[in-house]
Amino acid sequence: MLEKFLEKCEFESMDDFKRNYKVKVPENFNFAYDVVDEWARISPDKPALLWTNEQGVERQYSFAEMKDLSDRAASFFQSLGIGRGDMVMLILKRHIQFWFSILALHKLGAVAIPATHLLTKKDIAYRCNAAKIKAIVAVGDKIVVDHIESALPLSPTVEVCISTGPVVPEGWHDFDEGIAKANEFKRPGHVNDNEDLSLLYFTSGTTGEPKMVAHDFLYPLGHIITGKYWHNLHENSLHLTVADTGWGKAVWGKLYGQWFSGANVFVYDFEKFNPSDLLRQIEKYKVTSFCAPPTIYRFMIRENMKDFDLSSLEYCTTAGEAMNPNVFLRWKELTGIDIKEGFGQTETTLTIGTFPWMASKPGSMGVPSPEYEIDLINSEGESCKAGEEGEIVIYTDRRRPLGLFREYLYDEDLTKEAHSDGVYRTGDVATRDEDGYFWFVGRADDVIKSSGYRIGPFEVENSLMSHPAVVECAITGVPDPVRGQIVKATVVLAPDYKEKIGDDLVKELQNHVKVTTAPYKYPRVIEFVDELPKTISGKIRRVEIRAKHPSHGRADAC
Repeated sequence: MLEKFLEKCEFESMDDFKRNYKVKVPENFNFAYDVVDEWARISPDKPALLWTNEQGVERQYSFAEMKDLSDRAASFFQSLGIGRGDMVMLILKRHIQFWFSILALHKLGAVAIPATHLLTKKDIAYRCNAAKIKAIVAVGDKIVVDHIESALPLSPTVEVCISTGPVVPEGWHDFDEGIAKANEFKRPGHVNDNEDLSLLYFTSGTTGEPKMVAHDFLYPLGHIITGKYWHNLHENSLHLTVADTGWGKAVWGKLYGQWFSGANVFVYDFEKFNPSDLLRQIEKYKVTSFCAPPTIYRFMIRENMKDFDLSSLEYCTTAGEAMNPNVFLRWKELTGIDIKEGFGQTETTLTIGTFPWMASKPGSMGVPSPEYEIDLINSEGESCKAGEEGEIVIYTDRRRPLGLFREYLYDEDLTKEAHSDGVYRTGDVATRDEDGYFWFVGRADDVIKSSGYRIGPFEVENSLMSHPAVVECAITGVPDPVRGQIVKATVVLAPDYKEKIGDDLVKELQNHVKVTTAPYKYPRVIEFVDELPKTISGKIRRVEIRAKHPSHGRADAC
């Protein structure tokens, strides 16, 4: 399959990869027809997706079945008036209908808008009006349905609502019944141009209102690198990415790059994350490739992993936030496998990664993908020297990378602010070492400026995370009349330490930071919490933490 799209598929070194990776871009590319249906034609019985849930229901789907069921979904959607350019929101958790639906929308030239089931009435109405959504396909969960129903009077563009059951309100259509009774699907004459929008994501919103990140039909081609050369997949791989389908990471790890590579996608449909349960699934189904945010790894290594046979695992990756080196080292000790880090945004595909030909450096994101021309620039717009902090930028003046978003929909000013004059500014700060490896510092808005020092939150988090009391933590800046800002740590404690909350524990953690990193970086304020506020993607909402005052802990007067 990959030979259709790449001039060269196998590479001997990172240098070879950088110099010779090139995608052959088809006219009017459509992932559903050109990849999924093509697999169904040349290898109909090839495993495509293995789905299971907490109740033990399991089903292996072939590519022929994915073609048939997405055709049926497309025919059903057509009968409801959904077609090219229509905006359709998918609120489907990890339910199997997500895959049928997104492929069906691609086949119709419509725009898929994946969204989380945690949206409230206000969130749903905002999205419906901002994106002019025509149809909603949602899980038939009473809470989800009630939120949608309450938002509909405020959402005049919505014409069609579809439920996967069991709750199907009056006036809604039943998804499973609709595809069961669907007529034979007839492909529309001209489905899409490459520049047409196919996918829209509302950003997870660590700050401000969500932006509408619009991707075109070429976006999946950018994920060839994600699946083949970062996840290191092959045709016998069984790949598990831990992600809800409302998060952009789902198409990174549960759809595009995996099926370009001919891998079998493993989906575990669960409601509440339980680390031992996830380990049990990896053992039971013999998952070979695993990708999860650092948070998931942090909780898994606290389980008794020796109770699980993880010998099937061949390759592990992580993205979403920077990984603490201690987690990397512990996972390596327990499994013998390096965790290959990667970096990207909702606006991009994988832009920086640790690829198979490279040695891993614990805590480093890796090096730029050959699809992107990347640099670090300082406040004067100059390229940073080794060790100097700068903003990660992507140059687009010579070539627009496959996978880079088209625009922030309906917001020309915001689009130009982020991407103009041949430069896309990511808003993320990093350093680069002498070997060209990138090291994440933080969002530009999260870097703390205290008494003339610039302090990256991640380096302090790394220090705290090496203390046995700390399960998770987030570092933010607190306004201070003398220093401008001081460092605050919001900490989730290990169970054995919760009874020790007090000044002594605060001082112990502060002293730990002083001796494991530069002393001026230590947290002068420490707050203990039961959990950190996070987006659906698992990213810490520092903006929410900054808005609160500490309820426990103390400010150091020094």
